[in-house]
Amino acid sequence: MIPLSIERLIEEFSRFPGIGRKTAQRMAFYVLKSPNDYSERLSKSIIDIKTKIRFCEICNGITEINPCNICEDVKRDKSSICVIEDPADIYTFEKSRIFNGVYHVLGGLLSPLDGIGPDDINIDTLLNRVKPGYEVIIATNPSIEGEATSLYIAKLLNDKSVNVTRLARGIPMGSNIEYIDEATIQRALEGRTSL
Repeated sequence: MIPLSIERLIEEFSRFPGIGRKTAQRMAFYVLKSPNDYSERLSKSIIDIKTKIRFCEICNGITEINPCNICEDVKRDKSSICVIEDPADIYTFEKSRIFNGVYHVLGGLLSPLDGIGPDDINIDTLLNRVKPGYEVIIATNPSIEGEATSLYIAKLLNDKSVNVTRLARGIPMGSNIEYIDEATIQRALEGRTSL
């Protein structure tokens, strides 16, 4: 029988997305075998993330300072706003080092079946940030909810004299056309560019 303290840690780790019981058990035994200072650093990191992280007052991203470093960066193009669903999406874009604009985190997507409407996500502050001549890049996931949200935002911005764009979609590098679904093929054909 596993001691209760290890069982509780396994149970907590298994609550993480994508972590099953076996992986959670390996993680718990890793913590058990590691030096005490590792356990202390791990627990302090968890406490810090819950006590120090807040939402940026401008973009709704996560930060320890308010406004966040990205919104405060004078080298960023404030007239190019990338609209994303979740704060974690910022880090995906930032890893590419290609985008030099700013972000706007919606905090969710429209989903009437789940009772999530326009008042439940961060759209009003986006409308307040946007000025004529800005570009709003909608970078929601290519799901039914993502599409509905992007169309809704585009409609709201229609009268604001802004350029609303959507991330290009198509066939990913390194993939085989034989295994691509019809919707992706259709998007790739519709979004084709000249060489």
